[in-house]
Amino acid sequence: MRRFAAAAAAGLVLAAAGLAGCSSGGVSTSVGPTATATPAAGSTLDPAGFAAAIKQPGTVLLDVRTPAEFAAGHLPNATLIDFESADFPTKVAALDKTKTYALYCRSSNRSGQAMALMQQAGFTSVYHLGGGINAWTAAGGNTVKG
Repeated sequence: MRRFAAAAAAGLVLAAAGLAGCSSGGVSTSVGPTATATPAAGSTLDPAGFAAAIKQPGTVLLDVRTPAEFAAGHLPNATLIDFESADFPTKVAALDKTKTYALYCRSSNRSGQAMALMQQAGFTSVYHLGGGINAWTAAGGNTVKG
């Protein structure tokens, strides 16, 4: 009987810890910590690190998914530049190379490729979200539709 009571008490403690972790609301583009420095160029960040980094003043948030994916849900304040479109290189060439760019896609494949292309084009401050928006939403990150 004592083992059962001890096991039940341990289960309640674990459940309470899990609920406390969920109550934080996950990662956010508007609340929570702001990174103290811009991530190193070419960095792959986890959702919490990405959320903190994109709050740095002057950071441009780029969604490199398709327009349909973007419309289904994207990070607040993101700008869409479809990696798969023929005019992707032209749109990237028009960007200010002195700014900091935070990229994401669905799983981090396209954003990783886009980041490499941007670095080859002379962008010196670009990083992306590891696991993409899938990791973002799994971590409780907020998105908007439209």
